[in-house]
Amino acid sequence: MQGPEELIRFWFVEHGYDDWFSGDAAFDAKCNRFAELHAQVARGEAWAWRETPEGRLAELILLDQFSRQLHRGRPEAFAQDKMALALAQEAVAGGHDMAVEQGWAMFFYMPYMHAESLVIQDEGVKLFAAMGNENALQYMIDHRDTIARFGRFPFRNQALGRQSTPEELAYMQQQDGRAF
Repeated sequence: MQGPEELIRFWFVEHGYDDWFSGDAAFDAKCNRFAELHAQVARGEAWAWRETPEGRLAELILLDQFSRQLHRGRPEAFAQDKMALALAQEAVAGGHDMAVEQGWAMFFYMPYMHAESLVIQDEGVKLFAAMGNENALQYMIDHRDTIARFGRFPFRNQALGRQSTPEELAYMQQQDGRAF
């Protein structure tokens, strides 16, 4: 298995914010070069990466972000969320989020943002608030408010085979493409 360095370079040097959160099919396609690595990490084969903060971060990016890039609109997009959250909680407890560049740290917190748990969402708000990035904090608050309102992310319903309520349908129409 390759190490985390190439993934870190791809994510943070070759690409950035506009790519990460655009939902653009062209960027998703670029992520395909890491599909086998994603599968290896999803099987738990990257435990050695946890020896460094950057390795832990690369593992989280693959589980949390690449799952969404590689499997957009399908149940597999969310299949690694619980593992990513457990590893993120462990990394944060160990201070690994404080040992990387500040702009990278938010990817230790993204699994909190993606959790369908109000308790976890509230903790995510604290983490993003401490980071000091107001834009990222507002996204975290928006996610938390969605979970507080519905107990789940309505935009996942179709992919996960869940029936949307009339209130969720109205909410999704109001969001104008801002899918959580």
